[in-house]
Amino acid sequence: MSDSRETLTAFVVGHPIHHSRSPMIHTHWLRGFGIAGEYRAIDVAPEQFGTFFSDLRTSKKFRGGNVTIPHKEVACKLADRPDELAQELGAANTLWVTDGLVHATNTDGYGFVANLDQRAPGWSKADKAVILGAGGASRAVIQAVRDRKIGEIHVVNRTVERARELADRFGSCVHAHEMGALREVMSGAGLFINTTSLGMDGQESIAIDFTGMQDEATVTDIVYVPLKTPMLKEAERQGKTTVDGLGMLLNQAVPGFEKWFGKRPAVDEQLRQLVISDMDKHQ
Repeated sequence: MSDSRETLTAFVVGHPIHHSRSPMIHTHWLRGFGIAGEYRAIDVAPEQFGTFFSDLRTSKKFRGGNVTIPHKEVACKLADRPDELAQELGAANTLWVTDGLVHATNTDGYGFVANLDQRAPGWSKADKAVILGAGGASRAVIQAVRDRKIGEIHVVNRTVERARELADRFGSCVHAHEMGALREVMSGAGLFINTTSLGMDGQESIAIDFTGMQDEATVTDIVYVPLKTPMLKEAERQGKTTVDGLGMLLNQAVPGFEKWFGKRPAVDEQLRQLVISDMDKHQ
């Protein structure tokens, strides 16, 4: 076997990793382009991740790969060349190797806004956004919404101290609130984003009144199992435009594929339906 096939190999690394649909996404694109490449899921425990990272620099086995829970923050720290996005977030989800150096970025925010651009054009005209949750998943969302020049961003969280940490990190346009302020801050908002696990995979959700938002407001949820979460169903019932979280997963994969395999893939309905069919099989 020639070395060229080995250089066209990428990965997703996490722990656990069996749930990842990234191999399905990248294999679909590899086949579509006719590229003799491979994308592997690799389970690496936290105590072994440093060794994995060192091998990445020297082995020349992989062009790069994706990083998922629980390794994103460590990957950013270990990278030789983390970009500004990754450094501000303190987390990386996409790596590529050049001349023995590991470069890192974070494409979660890109995936988030690309999904909204596709499914709710004009969403970024909103003057005010409300983000529910202040966990790790919210960071890239806050950064991306801020960078699209939405001037007023309200982060609402059960533990207000965590929301304040994010307000301090991302600038004066970001404001922190406790859950009791949710109804008030939603008044006149043009965008609502759930970054929590509420409603995911049968978990409990909470009732939210979206009627105080602008008539043309968009409501989105980064959860995609189920595809239409209880929050999205309620927002739809109340007449709001809704966007599910699956497109964020699909779009965040695009920049990495282009880095590793030299072609920029499209997120189209065929790919979306492929992943939805797989989700239906495993429900």
